[in-house]
Amino acid sequence: MQASRSLLTASISLCALIGLWGVIDPAGLLTIASTIVDQYFVSRGWFVMLSVTLMLLFCLGLTLTKFGDIRLGADTDRPEYSTPTWIAMLFAAGMGVGLLFWAVAEPLTHYHFAREMLPAPIAAEQALLAANFNWGIHAWAIYGTTALAIAYFSYRRGTPMLVSAPVRNLFPGERWADIVGWFSDFMAIAAIAIGVAGSVAMGVFQVADGISVLFGSEAAGPVLIGVVFFVMIAAYIPPLLVDLGSGMARLSNIAMMLAIALVGYTIVLGPSEYLMNSIIGGIGTYISVVIPRGLQTFTFYGTEANTWFHDWTLTYMVWWIAWGPFVGVFVARISKGRTIREFVLGVLIGPTLFSTIWFGAFGGVGLYETLNGTGELLAMTQTNVERMTFALFDRLPFATLTTLVTVLAAFLFIVTSVVSAAFVLGTFSTGGDPNPSVRVRVIWGGLLGVLGAAMILSGSLQAVKKLIALGALPFVFITVLLFACLIRALLQDANRKPAHADR
Repeated sequence: MQASRSLLTASISLCALIGLWGVIDPAGLLTIASTIVDQYFVSRGWFVMLSVTLMLLFCLGLTLTKFGDIRLGADTDRPEYSTPTWIAMLFAAGMGVGLLFWAVAEPLTHYHFAREMLPAPIAAEQALLAANFNWGIHAWAIYGTTALAIAYFSYRRGTPMLVSAPVRNLFPGERWADIVGWFSDFMAIAAIAIGVAGSVAMGVFQVADGISVLFGSEAAGPVLIGVVFFVMIAAYIPPLLVDLGSGMARLSNIAMMLAIALVGYTIVLGPSEYLMNSIIGGIGTYISVVIPRGLQTFTFYGTEANTWFHDWTLTYMVWWIAWGPFVGVFVARISKGRTIREFVLGVLIGPTLFSTIWFGAFGGVGLYETLNGTGELLAMTQTNVERMTFALFDRLPFATLTTLVTVLAAFLFIVTSVVSAAFVLGTFSTGGDPNPSVRVRVIWGGLLGVLGAAMILSGSLQAVKKLIALGALPFVFITVLLFACLIRALLQDANRKPAHADR
Protein backbone atom coordinates (compact mmCIF):
# COMPACT_ATOMS: atom_id res chain seq x y z
CA MET A 1 0.00 0.00 0.00
CA GLN A 2 2.82 2.38 0.91
CA ALA A 3 4.55 1.62 -2.40
CA SER A 4 1.33 2.36 -4.31
CA ARG A 5 0.89 5.68 -2.54
CA SER A 6 4.48 6.69 -3.18
CA LEU A 7 4.14 5.71 -6.85
CA LEU A 8 0.92 7.72 -7.22
CA THR A 9 2.46 10.76 -5.52
CA ALA A 10 5.77 10.58 -7.39
CA SER A 11 4.23 10.01 -10.83
CA ILE A 12 1.63 12.76 -10.48
CA SER A 13 4.32 15.15 -9.21
CA LEU A 14 6.68 14.37 -12.10
CA CYS A 15 4.01 14.80 -14.78
CA ALA A 16 2.72 17.99 -13.16
CA LEU A 17 6.27 19.38 -12.96
CA ILE A 18 6.99 18.63 -16.63
CA GLY A 19 3.63 20.04 -17.67
CA LEU A 20 4.09 23.27 -15.72
CA TRP A 21 7.68 23.63 -16.93
CA GLY A 22 6.44 23.27 -20.50
CA VAL A 23 3.74 25.89 -19.96
CA ILE A 24 6.04 28.41 -18.20
CA ASP A 25 9.26 27.86 -20.17
CA PRO A 26 8.59 25.77 -23.31
CA ALA A 27 11.84 26.85 -24.98
CA GLY A 28 13.97 25.77 -22.02
CA LEU A 29 12.26 22.37 -21.81
CA LEU A 30 12.67 21.84 -25.53
CA THR A 31 16.38 22.71 -25.43
CA ILE A 32 17.09 20.17 -22.71
CA ALA A 33 14.92 17.51 -24.37
CA SER A 34 16.65 17.99 -27.73
CA THR A 35 20.13 17.76 -26.21
CA ILE A 36 19.39 14.54 -24.32
CA VAL A 37 17.52 12.85 -27.16
CA ASP A 38 20.10 13.75 -29.82
CA GLN A 39 22.96 12.41 -27.71
CA TYR A 40 21.07 9.21 -26.95
CA PHE A 41 20.32 8.60 -30.62
CA VAL A 42 23.98 9.03 -31.53
CA SER A 43 25.21 6.62 -28.86
CA ARG A 44 22.34 4.11 -28.57
CA GLY A 45 20.45 4.22 -31.86
CA TRP A 46 21.84 0.82 -32.80
CA PHE A 47 20.49 -0.65 -29.54
CA VAL A 48 16.97 0.60 -30.27
CA MET A 49 16.91 -0.89 -33.77
CA LEU A 50 18.43 -4.19 -32.64
CA SER A 51 15.96 -4.52 -29.75
CA VAL A 52 12.92 -3.78 -31.90
CA THR A 53 14.01 -6.22 -34.61
CA LEU A 54 14.58 -8.98 -32.05
CA MET A 55 11.09 -8.38 -30.68
CA LEU A 56 9.66 -8.79 -34.17
CA LEU A 57 11.57 -12.02 -34.82
CA PHE A 58 10.51 -13.32 -31.39
CA CYS A 59 6.82 -12.62 -32.04
CA LEU A 60 6.94 -14.22 -35.46
CA GLY A 61 8.79 -17.20 -34.02
CA LEU A 62 6.09 -17.79 -31.40
CA THR A 63 3.52 -18.40 -34.12
CA LEU A 64 5.60 -21.28 -35.49
CA THR A 65 6.11 -23.09 -32.17
CA LYS A 66 3.98 -24.89 -29.60
CA PHE A 67 3.90 -21.67 -27.57
CA GLY A 68 1.50 -20.26 -30.14
CA ASP A 69 -1.18 -22.66 -28.87
CA ILE A 70 -1.17 -21.19 -25.36
CA ARG A 71 -4.37 -19.33 -24.59
CA LEU A 72 -4.21 -15.98 -22.78
CA GLY A 73 -6.42 -17.08 -19.92
CA ALA A 74 -7.78 -20.45 -18.88
CA ASP A 75 -7.81 -23.08 -21.61
CA THR A 76 -11.60 -22.81 -21.71
CA ASP A 77 -11.67 -19.00 -22.09
CA ARG A 78 -12.80 -17.48 -25.38
CA PRO A 79 -12.43 -13.92 -26.76
CA GLU A 80 -14.85 -11.30 -25.49
CA TYR A 81 -14.78 -9.26 -28.70
CA SER A 82 -15.13 -10.28 -32.34
CA THR A 83 -11.93 -10.13 -34.37
CA PRO A 84 -12.95 -7.02 -36.42
CA THR A 85 -13.96 -5.13 -33.25
CA TRP A 86 -10.78 -6.25 -31.49
CA ILE A 87 -8.56 -5.05 -34.34
CA ALA A 88 -10.45 -1.74 -34.53
CA MET A 89 -9.96 -1.16 -30.79
CA LEU A 90 -6.25 -1.92 -30.75
CA PHE A 91 -5.70 0.12 -33.92
CA ALA A 92 -7.53 3.13 -32.47
CA ALA A 93 -5.41 2.91 -29.33
CA GLY A 94 -2.11 2.27 -31.10
CA MET A 95 -2.15 4.63 -34.09
CA GLY A 96 -5.31 6.63 -34.50
CA VAL A 97 -4.83 10.33 -35.00
CA GLY A 98 -1.20 10.02 -36.06
CA LEU A 99 -2.14 8.32 -39.33
CA LEU A 100 -4.66 11.04 -40.11
CA PHE A 101 -2.04 13.69 -39.47
CA TRP A 102 0.84 12.15 -41.45
CA ALA A 103 -1.16 10.46 -44.25
CA VAL A 104 0.20 12.74 -46.98
CA ALA A 105 2.81 14.76 -45.14
CA GLU A 106 5.20 11.97 -44.22
CA PRO A 107 5.68 10.28 -47.63
CA LEU A 108 6.16 13.68 -49.29
CA THR A 109 8.59 14.84 -46.61
CA HIS A 110 10.67 11.71 -47.21
CA TYR A 111 10.44 12.32 -50.97
CA HIS A 112 11.65 15.90 -50.55
CA PHE A 113 14.74 14.57 -48.78
CA ALA A 114 15.39 11.57 -51.06
CA ARG A 115 14.96 13.57 -54.27
CA GLU A 116 18.20 15.42 -53.54
CA MET A 117 20.15 12.17 -53.97
CA LEU A 118 17.99 9.82 -56.07
CA PRO A 119 16.08 9.90 -59.38
CA ALA A 120 12.42 10.85 -58.91
CA PRO A 121 10.88 7.35 -59.38
CA ILE A 122 13.31 5.72 -56.93
CA ALA A 123 12.92 8.61 -54.48
CA ALA A 124 9.13 8.12 -54.57
CA GLU A 125 9.46 4.38 -53.97
CA GLN A 126 11.87 4.89 -51.07
CA ALA A 127 9.68 7.62 -49.58
CA LEU A 128 6.67 5.30 -49.47
CA LEU A 129 8.85 2.51 -48.07
CA ALA A 130 10.10 4.79 -45.27
CA ALA A 131 6.55 5.70 -44.24
CA ASN A 132 5.42 2.06 -44.34
CA PHE A 133 8.42 1.01 -42.27
CA ASN A 134 7.97 3.70 -39.63
CA TRP A 135 4.30 2.77 -39.10
CA GLY A 136 4.52 -0.93 -39.86
CA ILE A 137 5.18 -4.27 -38.29
CA HIS A 138 8.11 -3.15 -36.11
CA ALA A 139 5.85 -0.71 -34.29
CA TRP A 140 3.32 -3.44 -33.66
CA ALA A 141 6.07 -5.83 -32.55
CA ILE A 142 6.83 -3.34 -29.75
CA TYR A 143 3.17 -3.17 -28.81
CA GLY A 144 2.74 -6.91 -29.20
CA THR A 145 5.70 -7.86 -27.01
CA THR A 146 4.68 -5.46 -24.24
CA ALA A 147 1.02 -6.50 -24.39
CA LEU A 148 1.88 -10.19 -24.55
CA ALA A 149 4.14 -9.99 -21.50
CA ILE A 150 1.46 -8.18 -19.48
CA ALA A 151 -1.36 -10.45 -20.71
CA TYR A 152 0.59 -13.68 -20.17
CA PHE A 153 1.57 -12.91 -16.59
CA SER A 154 -1.88 -11.53 -15.79
CA TYR A 155 -4.00 -14.30 -17.30
CA ARG A 156 -1.68 -17.29 -16.82
CA ARG A 157 0.00 -16.39 -13.52
CA GLY A 158 -2.61 -14.14 -11.91
CA THR A 159 -0.50 -10.98 -11.54
CA PRO A 160 -1.92 -7.44 -11.70
CA MET A 161 -1.70 -5.67 -15.07
CA LEU A 162 1.45 -3.74 -14.25
CA VAL A 163 4.75 -3.36 -16.06
CA SER A 164 6.45 -4.42 -12.82
CA ALA A 165 4.45 -7.65 -12.48
CA PRO A 166 6.72 -9.92 -14.60
CA VAL A 167 9.86 -8.96 -12.68
CA ARG A 168 8.22 -9.33 -9.27
CA ASN A 169 6.60 -12.63 -10.25
CA LEU A 170 9.82 -14.19 -11.49
CA PHE A 171 11.87 -12.96 -8.52
CA PRO A 172 9.49 -12.95 -5.52
CA GLY A 173 10.79 -11.39 -2.33
CA GLU A 174 13.92 -9.98 -3.98
CA ARG A 175 14.63 -6.42 -2.87
CA TRP A 176 16.21 -5.49 -6.20
CA ALA A 177 13.12 -6.77 -8.05
CA ASP A 178 10.88 -4.51 -5.97
CA ILE A 179 13.10 -1.51 -6.72
CA VAL A 180 13.28 -2.28 -10.44
CA GLY A 181 9.54 -2.95 -10.48
CA TRP A 182 8.69 0.36 -8.82
CA PHE A 183 10.97 2.23 -11.22
CA SER A 184 9.46 0.36 -14.20
CA ASP A 185 5.94 1.41 -13.25
CA PHE A 186 7.11 4.95 -12.60
CA MET A 187 8.79 5.30 -15.99
CA ALA A 188 5.88 3.59 -17.73
CA ILE A 189 3.58 6.27 -16.32
CA ALA A 190 5.90 9.03 -17.53
CA ALA A 191 6.20 7.47 -21.00
CA ILE A 192 2.42 7.05 -21.33
CA ALA A 193 1.57 10.54 -20.10
CA ILE A 194 4.10 12.33 -22.32
CA GLY A 195 3.37 10.12 -25.35
CA VAL A 196 -0.40 10.55 -25.17
CA ALA A 197 -0.03 14.29 -24.51
CA GLY A 198 1.99 14.54 -27.72
CA SER A 199 -0.82 12.91 -29.66
CA VAL A 200 -3.29 15.28 -28.04
CA ALA A 201 -1.20 18.20 -29.33
CA MET A 202 -1.03 16.78 -32.87
CA GLY A 203 -4.76 16.11 -32.81
CA VAL A 204 -5.55 19.63 -31.64
CA PHE A 205 -3.34 21.08 -34.40
CA GLN A 206 -5.12 18.99 -37.04
CA VAL A 207 -8.67 19.55 -35.79
CA ALA A 208 -8.05 23.31 -35.52
CA ASP A 209 -6.61 23.42 -39.00
CA GLY A 210 -9.55 21.43 -40.35
CA ILE A 211 -11.97 23.92 -38.82
CA SER A 212 -10.02 26.81 -40.32
CA VAL A 213 -10.26 25.12 -43.74
CA LEU A 214 -14.04 24.81 -43.36
CA PHE A 215 -14.28 28.55 -42.62
CA GLY A 216 -11.82 29.57 -45.34
CA SER A 217 -9.05 30.82 -43.04
CA GLU A 218 -5.42 30.74 -44.06
CA ALA A 219 -4.22 29.09 -40.85
CA ALA A 220 -5.44 28.13 -37.40
CA GLY A 221 -4.65 30.94 -34.96
CA PRO A 222 -3.86 30.65 -31.25
CA VAL A 223 -7.46 31.45 -30.26
CA LEU A 224 -8.92 28.65 -32.38
CA ILE A 225 -6.26 26.19 -31.16
CA GLY A 226 -7.10 27.16 -27.57
CA VAL A 227 -10.84 26.69 -28.14
CA VAL A 228 -10.32 23.26 -29.73
CA PHE A 229 -8.07 22.27 -26.85
CA PHE A 230 -10.63 23.16 -24.20
CA VAL A 231 -13.46 21.50 -26.13
CA MET A 232 -11.29 18.38 -26.32
CA ILE A 233 -10.87 18.39 -22.53
CA ALA A 234 -14.61 18.94 -22.05
CA ALA A 235 -15.27 15.94 -24.30
CA TYR A 236 -13.00 13.45 -22.57
CA ILE A 237 -13.62 14.35 -18.92
CA PRO A 238 -17.25 13.00 -18.76
CA PRO A 239 -16.28 9.46 -19.92
CA LEU A 240 -13.75 9.36 -17.07
CA LEU A 241 -16.65 9.61 -14.61
CA VAL A 242 -18.09 6.23 -15.68
CA ASP A 243 -16.71 2.72 -16.13
CA LEU A 244 -14.62 1.84 -19.17
CA GLY A 245 -16.94 -0.47 -21.09
CA SER A 246 -18.68 -1.06 -24.37
CA GLY A 247 -18.79 2.67 -25.09
CA MET A 248 -15.08 2.64 -25.90
CA ALA A 249 -15.61 -0.26 -28.31
CA ARG A 250 -18.36 1.70 -30.09
CA LEU A 251 -16.28 4.87 -30.33
CA SER A 252 -13.30 2.89 -31.66
CA ASN A 253 -15.50 1.17 -34.24
CA ILE A 254 -16.95 4.50 -35.38
CA ALA A 255 -13.50 6.09 -35.69
CA MET A 256 -12.18 3.06 -37.57
CA MET A 257 -15.14 3.01 -39.97
CA LEU A 258 -14.59 6.70 -40.70
CA ALA A 259 -10.92 6.00 -41.44
CA ILE A 260 -11.85 3.10 -43.75
CA ALA A 261 -14.41 5.31 -45.50
CA LEU A 262 -11.77 8.01 -46.07
CA VAL A 263 -9.23 5.67 -47.59
CA GLY A 264 -11.90 3.96 -49.74
CA TYR A 265 -13.15 7.33 -50.93
CA THR A 266 -9.61 8.40 -51.85
CA ILE A 267 -8.95 5.24 -53.87
CA VAL A 268 -12.28 5.35 -55.73
CA LEU A 269 -12.41 9.09 -56.52
CA GLY A 270 -8.67 9.63 -56.88
CA PRO A 271 -6.43 8.25 -59.65
CA SER A 272 -7.59 4.70 -58.85
CA GLU A 273 -5.28 2.69 -61.09
CA TYR A 274 -2.25 4.69 -59.94
CA LEU A 275 -3.20 4.29 -56.28
CA MET A 276 -3.80 0.53 -56.51
CA ASN A 277 -0.40 0.14 -58.13
CA SER A 278 1.06 2.33 -55.38
CA ILE A 279 -0.52 0.17 -52.67
CA ILE A 280 0.46 -3.19 -54.16
CA GLY A 281 3.95 -2.01 -55.09
CA GLY A 282 4.40 -0.51 -51.64
CA ILE A 283 3.41 -3.77 -49.94
CA GLY A 284 5.79 -5.75 -52.16
CA THR A 285 8.74 -3.45 -51.55
CA TYR A 286 8.04 -3.42 -47.81
CA ILE A 287 7.85 -7.20 -47.49
CA SER A 288 11.06 -7.65 -49.47
CA VAL A 289 13.18 -5.51 -47.12
CA VAL A 290 11.31 -5.39 -43.81
CA ILE A 291 13.74 -7.50 -41.73
CA PRO A 292 17.08 -6.11 -43.01
CA ARG A 293 15.66 -2.57 -42.92
CA GLY A 294 15.14 -3.05 -39.19
CA LEU A 295 18.90 -3.38 -38.74
CA GLN A 296 19.87 -0.47 -40.99
CA THR A 297 21.34 2.55 -39.21
CA PHE A 298 22.57 4.65 -42.20
CA THR A 299 26.05 4.87 -40.70
CA PHE A 300 27.89 5.47 -44.00
CA TYR A 301 25.52 7.93 -45.65
CA GLY A 302 26.74 11.18 -44.15
CA THR A 303 25.42 13.70 -41.67
CA GLU A 304 22.20 14.58 -43.51
CA ALA A 305 21.10 10.95 -43.82
CA ASN A 306 21.97 10.34 -40.18
CA THR A 307 19.92 13.34 -39.10
CA TRP A 308 16.98 12.15 -41.21
CA PHE A 309 17.24 8.65 -39.69
CA HIS A 310 17.31 10.08 -36.16
CA ASP A 311 14.45 12.53 -36.77
CA TRP A 312 12.17 9.94 -38.33
CA THR A 313 12.82 6.21 -37.94
CA LEU A 314 14.56 6.31 -34.55
CA THR A 315 12.11 8.86 -33.22
CA TYR A 316 9.21 6.69 -34.32
CA MET A 317 10.63 3.54 -32.74
CA VAL A 318 11.08 5.37 -29.44
CA TRP A 319 7.63 6.92 -29.89
CA TRP A 320 6.05 3.45 -30.14
CA ILE A 321 8.02 2.40 -27.06
CA ALA A 322 6.55 5.41 -25.24
CA TRP A 323 3.07 4.18 -26.10
CA GLY A 324 4.03 0.55 -25.38
CA PRO A 325 2.86 0.31 -21.74
CA PHE A 326 -0.42 2.11 -22.48
CA VAL A 327 -1.27 0.14 -25.61
CA GLY A 328 0.12 -3.01 -23.96
CA VAL A 329 -2.25 -2.87 -21.00
CA PHE A 330 -5.19 -1.84 -23.17
CA VAL A 331 -4.58 -4.62 -25.72
CA ALA A 332 -4.03 -7.14 -22.90
CA ARG A 333 -7.38 -6.19 -21.37
CA ILE A 334 -9.27 -6.80 -24.63
CA SER A 335 -7.36 -9.95 -25.67
CA LYS A 336 -8.28 -12.45 -22.96
CA GLY A 337 -9.20 -15.81 -24.43
CA ARG A 338 -7.12 -15.59 -27.59
CA THR A 339 -4.23 -17.93 -28.28
CA ILE A 340 -0.75 -16.44 -28.53
CA ARG A 341 -0.77 -17.29 -32.24
CA GLU A 342 -4.09 -15.49 -32.81
CA PHE A 343 -2.88 -12.59 -30.73
CA VAL A 344 0.45 -12.15 -32.52
CA LEU A 345 -0.92 -12.52 -36.04
CA GLY A 346 -3.81 -10.16 -35.31
CA VAL A 347 -1.64 -7.52 -33.66
CA LEU A 348 1.13 -7.64 -36.27
CA ILE A 349 -0.64 -8.22 -39.56
CA GLY A 350 -4.03 -6.48 -39.31
CA PRO A 351 -2.87 -2.93 -38.40
CA THR A 352 0.28 -3.18 -40.57
CA LEU A 353 -1.77 -4.12 -43.63
CA PHE A 354 -4.11 -1.21 -43.04
CA SER A 355 -1.19 1.21 -42.60
CA THR A 356 0.40 0.17 -45.91
CA ILE A 357 -2.94 0.61 -47.69
CA TRP A 358 -3.36 3.98 -45.98
CA PHE A 359 0.01 5.38 -47.03
CA GLY A 360 -0.25 3.77 -50.47
CA ALA A 361 -3.51 5.63 -51.02
CA PHE A 362 -2.88 9.04 -49.43
CA GLY A 363 0.86 9.06 -50.06
CA GLY A 364 0.13 7.82 -53.57
CA VAL A 365 -2.10 10.84 -54.28
CA GLY A 366 0.60 13.15 -52.96
CA LEU A 367 3.31 11.53 -55.06
CA TYR A 368 1.04 11.50 -58.13
CA GLU A 369 0.48 15.24 -57.77
CA THR A 370 4.20 15.78 -57.21
CA LEU A 371 5.37 13.72 -60.19
CA ASN A 372 2.58 14.65 -62.62
CA GLY A 373 1.16 17.95 -61.36
CA THR A 374 2.18 21.29 -59.94
CA GLY A 375 3.98 20.02 -56.85
CA GLU A 376 1.99 22.25 -54.48
CA LEU A 377 1.59 19.49 -51.90
CA LEU A 378 5.33 18.90 -51.89
CA ALA A 379 5.99 22.60 -51.29
CA MET A 380 3.50 22.52 -48.40
CA THR A 381 5.71 20.05 -46.48
CA GLN A 382 8.04 22.98 -45.82
CA THR A 383 5.39 25.45 -44.72
CA ASN A 384 2.18 23.90 -43.35
CA VAL A 385 2.32 20.20 -42.54
CA GLU A 386 -0.86 20.38 -40.47
CA ARG A 387 -2.98 21.25 -43.53
CA MET A 388 -1.70 18.67 -45.99
CA THR A 389 -4.38 16.03 -45.47
CA PHE A 390 -7.07 18.68 -45.99
CA ALA A 391 -5.22 20.06 -49.00
CA LEU A 392 -5.31 16.60 -50.57
CA PHE A 393 -9.06 16.29 -50.03
CA ASP A 394 -9.47 19.72 -51.58
CA ARG A 395 -8.24 18.18 -54.84
CA LEU A 396 -11.00 15.54 -54.79
CA PRO A 397 -14.81 15.86 -54.93
CA PHE A 398 -16.89 16.61 -51.80
CA ALA A 399 -13.99 18.33 -50.03
CA THR A 400 -16.18 19.89 -47.34
CA LEU A 401 -17.68 16.52 -46.40
CA THR A 402 -14.32 14.75 -46.23
CA THR A 403 -12.85 17.56 -44.16
CA LEU A 404 -15.72 17.20 -41.68
CA VAL A 405 -15.22 13.43 -41.54
CA THR A 406 -11.48 13.85 -40.96
CA VAL A 407 -12.03 16.34 -38.15
CA LEU A 408 -14.59 14.03 -36.52
CA ALA A 409 -12.34 10.97 -36.85
CA ALA A 410 -9.37 12.85 -35.37
CA PHE A 411 -11.54 14.05 -32.50
CA LEU A 412 -12.80 10.52 -31.74
CA PHE A 413 -9.31 9.02 -31.93
CA ILE A 414 -8.03 11.57 -29.41
CA VAL A 415 -10.94 11.10 -27.01
CA THR A 416 -10.62 7.30 -27.04
CA SER A 417 -6.85 7.51 -26.55
CA VAL A 418 -7.02 9.97 -23.65
CA VAL A 419 -9.84 8.15 -21.85
CA SER A 420 -8.08 4.79 -22.22
CA ALA A 421 -4.76 6.33 -21.14
CA ALA A 422 -6.30 7.91 -18.03
CA PHE A 423 -7.70 4.52 -16.98
CA VAL A 424 -4.35 2.81 -17.58
CA LEU A 425 -2.46 5.56 -15.73
CA GLY A 426 -4.88 5.19 -12.85
CA THR A 427 -4.33 1.43 -12.83
CA PHE A 428 -0.53 1.78 -12.83
CA SER A 429 -0.40 4.52 -10.22
CA THR A 430 -2.65 2.65 -7.75
CA GLY A 431 -0.75 -0.62 -7.77
CA GLY A 432 -2.83 -2.45 -10.36
CA ASP A 433 -6.41 -1.49 -9.46
CA PRO A 434 -8.37 -2.49 -12.63
CA ASN A 435 -11.00 0.14 -11.90
CA PRO A 436 -9.26 3.15 -10.32
CA SER A 437 -11.40 5.71 -8.55
CA VAL A 438 -13.08 8.54 -10.41
CA ARG A 439 -10.90 11.02 -8.54
CA VAL A 440 -7.67 9.37 -9.73
CA ARG A 441 -8.94 9.08 -13.31
CA VAL A 442 -9.98 12.73 -13.43
CA ILE A 443 -6.64 13.82 -11.96
CA TRP A 444 -4.84 11.95 -14.73
CA GLY A 445 -7.20 13.38 -17.33
CA GLY A 446 -6.37 16.87 -16.07
CA LEU A 447 -2.63 16.21 -16.09
CA LEU A 448 -2.82 14.89 -19.65
CA GLY A 449 -4.47 18.20 -20.50
CA VAL A 450 -1.65 20.17 -18.83
CA LEU A 451 1.00 18.12 -20.64
CA GLY A 452 -0.90 18.56 -23.90
CA ALA A 453 -0.91 22.32 -23.34
CA ALA A 454 2.86 22.21 -22.79
CA MET A 455 3.26 20.35 -26.09
CA ILE A 456 1.09 22.88 -27.91
CA LEU A 457 3.03 25.81 -26.44
CA SER A 458 6.29 24.23 -27.62
CA GLY A 459 5.25 25.63 -30.97
CA SER A 460 6.22 22.93 -33.48
CA LEU A 461 5.72 19.29 -34.37
CA GLN A 462 9.45 18.68 -34.20
CA ALA A 463 9.39 19.89 -30.60
CA VAL A 464 6.49 17.56 -29.81
CA LYS A 465 8.42 14.61 -31.24
CA LYS A 466 11.49 15.48 -29.15
CA LEU A 467 9.45 15.70 -25.94
CA ILE A 468 7.78 12.34 -26.61
CA ALA A 469 11.17 10.75 -27.25
CA LEU A 470 12.52 12.21 -24.00
CA GLY A 471 9.72 10.58 -22.01
CA ALA A 472 10.33 7.21 -23.65
CA LEU A 473 14.12 6.89 -23.39
CA PRO A 474 14.27 5.10 -20.00
CA PHE A 475 11.48 2.76 -21.06
CA VAL A 476 13.59 1.41 -23.93
CA PHE A 477 15.50 -0.71 -21.42
CA ILE A 478 12.35 -1.65 -19.49
CA THR A 479 10.77 -2.96 -22.71
CA VAL A 480 13.80 -5.20 -23.22
CA LEU A 481 13.45 -6.39 -19.61
CA LEU A 482 9.79 -7.33 -20.22
CA PHE A 483 10.88 -9.16 -23.35
CA ALA A 484 13.41 -11.20 -21.34
CA CYS A 485 10.87 -11.93 -18.57
CA LEU A 486 8.34 -13.26 -21.07
CA ILE A 487 10.91 -15.61 -22.61
CA ARG A 488 11.90 -16.93 -19.18
CA ALA A 489 8.27 -17.46 -18.13
CA LEU A 490 7.41 -19.32 -21.34
CA LEU A 491 10.39 -21.64 -20.90
CA GLN A 492 9.58 -22.24 -17.22
CA ASP A 493 5.95 -23.08 -17.94
CA ALA A 494 6.85 -25.29 -20.89
CA ASN A 495 8.85 -27.51 -18.53
CA ARG A 496 5.90 -27.84 -16.15
CA LYS A 497 3.09 -28.85 -18.48
CA PRO A 498 2.34 -29.11 -22.19
CA ALA A 499 1.37 -25.89 -23.93
CA HIS A 500 -1.98 -26.18 -25.65
CA ALA A 501 -5.31 -24.50 -26.08
CA ASP A 502 -8.50 -26.43 -25.53
CA ARG A 503 -10.32 -26.14 -28.82
